[in-house]
Amino acid sequence: MSVRFATHEEILKWDSLILANPDGGNVFSSFEYAEQKTTGGYKHRFLIVNKIAVTVLEKNTPPLGKLWYLPKGPNVTSSKALFDTLKQIKPFAKKRGVFAVRIETELLRTQQPTLTRHGLRKAAPIIPNPSTITLDLKPSLEDILMSLPQKGRHAIRRAERDGVTVELVPSTDKNCKTMYKLLSETAEGQFGIRSYNYYKTFWQQFEKAGYGQLFFASYEGKVVAGAYAMVYGAKSTYKDGASIRKRTAYGASHFLQWNVIEWAKSHGALIHDFCGSPPSDELDNPDHPHHGIGLFKTAFNKTVTDYIGCYDLVISPVRYKAWTKLGERVYRHFYFKRTKDYYY
Repeated sequence: MSVRFATHEEILKWDSLILANPDGGNVFSSFEYAEQKTTGGYKHRFLIVNKIAVTVLEKNTPPLGKLWYLPKGPNVTSSKALFDTLKQIKPFAKKRGVFAVRIETELLRTQQPTLTRHGLRKAAPIIPNPSTITLDLKPSLEDILMSLPQKGRHAIRRAERDGVTVELVPSTDKNCKTMYKLLSETAEGQFGIRSYNYYKTFWQQFEKAGYGQLFFASYEGKVVAGAYAMVYGAKSTYKDGASIRKRTAYGASHFLQWNVIEWAKSHGALIHDFCGSPPSDELDNPDHPHHGIGLFKTAFNKTVTDYIGCYDLVISPVRYKAWTKLGERVYRHFYFKRTKDYYY
């Protein structure tokens, strides 16, 4: 195997290289996502490791050196391929002052016990779907609808019958502000969100690239729910969802999601990722912070997929220890104080 930086010509067609990876690619490994993350202080690097395209986001953390983060990467399908790829990346990164490489590959959690034996340390997830719910889109829409749990089917039909409408809208500044207001109301007391500018640039950038779409659900002339979804290769991703706090139409968010599914299937997606859920062993825990999110998404599929989540490949044990003991907290604190946004 060999590792090198991608050429200019390869970077120009980076998405096609990511989609050709063994796992079929992931939207969070895309060129557009790497570009988006430069708004948060990352520098993007693009590597070719043997025949695998690897997207790298780099944080410079003096005096410790550099931290490399591989969003949803490397895009491999087995622990052996993961270890072989990291074995090549490690000396390459070390020469460039990197003290740790953070991975987030979508290997199943059942492979987790072998990771620590290969020098990987558990880290906090960055992309919020270490556990998620997916839906098979290969059957016909009628068959997909009939396969949903009864609660989901009832909510979809009820909302449509009661007059909820869904439209696909462009990510104009006005529509982005409407969506962000919904997102802020939904997040209040439940989860943190980033700045408006982060979401606006994300939604507009992925729409421009042909991957993203904004949806609004309306009832009696008022927008009551919104969603942003992406199709990248054979996979669609429910990136953001929000609704008004005072529910006026039963099932509006379910009907909205069903329209997302219809759109995704029409754009070639074979699997739909609802992008986040409580872990399978905590799905019924009412105290889990994402319990409500899990209740909504299990109306479409009750099976949770658990990935391994985030792990750090330690390159410099001394500098990594300094990072985990103090450095990371300091950087995150001052970054948030300065930008009112999240470090990662």
